[in-house]
Amino acid sequence: MNVDDFLKRYQAGQRNFKGVNLIGSYLNGVNLSGATLKGASLSEVDLSKANLVGVDLTEASLVRANLTGANLTGANLSGANLFEAKLTGAILDGAELKMADLIDADFTAANLQGANLYGAYMMGTLLQGAIMPDGTING
Repeated sequence: MNVDDFLKRYQAGQRNFKGVNLIGSYLNGVNLSGATLKGASLSEVDLSKANLVGVDLTEASLVRANLTGANLTGANLSGANLFEAKLTGAILDGAELKMADLIDADFTAANLQGANLYGAYMMGTLLQGAIMPDGTING
């Protein structure tokens, strides 16, 4: 499925895009709130400033994805691969990141308040200025 088909289907009311392959796509600023992208291939996708509120990204591949300034409030990223993903200034308030691969991901100035990071792999993860799940700001 190409990006245009994907966006047309979303606009038409479809929300289940389980396993969709959009590797390398440009989706800057799109609204995909409430979509199911479980197991989707989204590596190197530009989702900067996207509305991803409540999106199911369980076990999705977001390797080197650009999520700068994206709103992921309440999103489920459990088991997702965010290796080297850029989430600078992203809002992940109440997001599920259980068992997610966050190795070398950039969460600089991101809001992780209320996020569940249980079992997340965080080696090399950048958290400068991030609001942590307990509300403290990482120095």
